[in-house]
Amino acid sequence: MDVNLPLTLLGGISPAVFMRRYWQKKPLLVRRAVPGMQALLTRAQLFALAGREDVESRLVTLQKRGRQDNWGLRRGPFSRRDLPTLKPAKGDFWTLLVQGVDLHDDTAHQLMQQFRFVPDARLDDLMISYAVEGGGVGPHFDSYDVFLLQAHGKRHWKIGSQQDLKLKAGVPLKILSNFRPEQEFVLEPGDMLYLPPQYAHDGVAVEGECMTYSIGFRSPKAGGLAQELLQRLAEDAAESMDPAFADLLYRDPKQPAVDAPASLPSPLLRYARQAVEQALRDPQVVARVLGEVLSEPKPQVWFEPSSQHANGALVPMSASGIVLDRRTRMLYDEAHVYVNGESYLASDDDGGQDRVLLRRLADERRLDAKEVRALSRAARELLADWRDAGWLHGAAA
Repeated sequence: MDVNLPLTLLGGISPAVFMRRYWQKKPLLVRRAVPGMQALLTRAQLFALAGREDVESRLVTLQKRGRQDNWGLRRGPFSRRDLPTLKPAKGDFWTLLVQGVDLHDDTAHQLMQQFRFVPDARLDDLMISYAVEGGGVGPHFDSYDVFLLQAHGKRHWKIGSQQDLKLKAGVPLKILSNFRPEQEFVLEPGDMLYLPPQYAHDGVAVEGECMTYSIGFRSPKAGGLAQELLQRLAEDAAESMDPAFADLLYRDPKQPAVDAPASLPSPLLRYARQAVEQALRDPQVVARVLGEVLSEPKPQVWFEPSSQHANGALVPMSASGIVLDRRTRMLYDEAHVYVNGESYLASDDDGGQDRVLLRRLADERRLDAKEVRALSRAARELLADWRDAGWLHGAAA
């Protein structure tokens, strides 16, 4: 993708301009971002997804009784009988949220590819919100960037840049107590609204049922990310150390007798600090565990191991090459490639050809047959392992 070329998706501005002027700064409304937009899934197909154990889904209900709003939240999976009627009683509204649709549907996965002007490490998933007329999830804010693409029907949005993010108490949803909208729009199929993190918004289906696609982005909190990184570092701590230090027992031959036995000895504290520093002595270690964490699939994702070994061939037998499975997350840095939570050192043994081609596979999510043949035997054996695990497949002709 040439990030300097204008995109219809972004209203005729380039990804470079969008990232500079709007990303994490201010909203952008794009009319006809996807001309001729048609819903990728029917209502029945979406409901079927919500009934699966491996799909995250939620049902939000609202009962308006006079001035009282009674919100409800349930988590799937849902059978069709679990969902309310499509024509609820007066004052009753509901919304079905189905997360990670791009992991289960090729057309949704292809739509997500249009947003890869943002690093894959930040791209999260595509959620579909189905709402009956009047349905919504209340005024709220997200802690991440989001593109709201209208796929079917109409949704009335109100948005505001308010600083007051206090939430209502006693409600199962994160609903703002004092929502103060500054702008409002009605989005029709193909229209799209970008909102930066913590930008307050409220969307309600109007003139019948509607479906909205939310393309969301990962925004880890420092504490949570540190915890994940440290957990992975702890697993490999001994291997990251100098072997001589790793087996070194703590010794204190000069330890004097003490009259305050509960006081922590300062030499032991220095020894502990040295142990941690040794575990982090490799300058690549933090980058490696970060790549592993960010490429880790979501907990509900699992792959189907390939039963076709292509007659012992090292790569899938396809004249069109190979393609990553839509559920596969693949990243890279200067030294490693990362696939589904695992890291692989990119070797220079072949003059860097493997590194170039594996990075191309990560960026383009496919390699043609000629590029596959140009890989070293070791790299093709690695691809064969990924194929057998279901992480990649032979590309369709």
